[in-house]
Amino acid sequence: MDICQVPHSRVGSPYTGRVPLRQLTAVFVLALSATFGVAACTTEGPGTKTECNVGGCTVNFARGVNAKASILGVDAELLAVNGNTVTLKVAGQEVSVPVGETQPADGVNVTVQEVTSDKVVVKFATGINTGG
Repeated sequence: MDICQVPHSRVGSPYTGRVPLRQLTAVFVLALSATFGVAACTTEGPGTKTECNVGGCTVNFARGVNAKASILGVDAELLAVNGNTVTLKVAGQEVSVPVGETQPADGVNVTVQEVTSDKVVVKFATGINTGG
């Protein structure tokens, strides 16, 4: 049988002979999950250390330096820390996030996880559920 032919058991169903977009999307996300789940990465840049996996990236910004990172296709820069609120520039958009909270910025969720005298730890998440 040709790969595009509809099997007899599907005659009369809404199946059109093409793979539905929903199924293609699910396969794509699963393939990305498998790829990035196995191959998590760590990179270092000026004033930053970035660790990424399928759920997103965690960036350690050093305080007192011009700390910038490029993650998930966007540039992020630590601008200021005022008490427990961190101000970042994410893809040109300024966002202020209190420690332990999450704010959206340019399609990613920005969560400030920790603030110390030496560093600021921020998670940038895509919203992909890793099922873990």
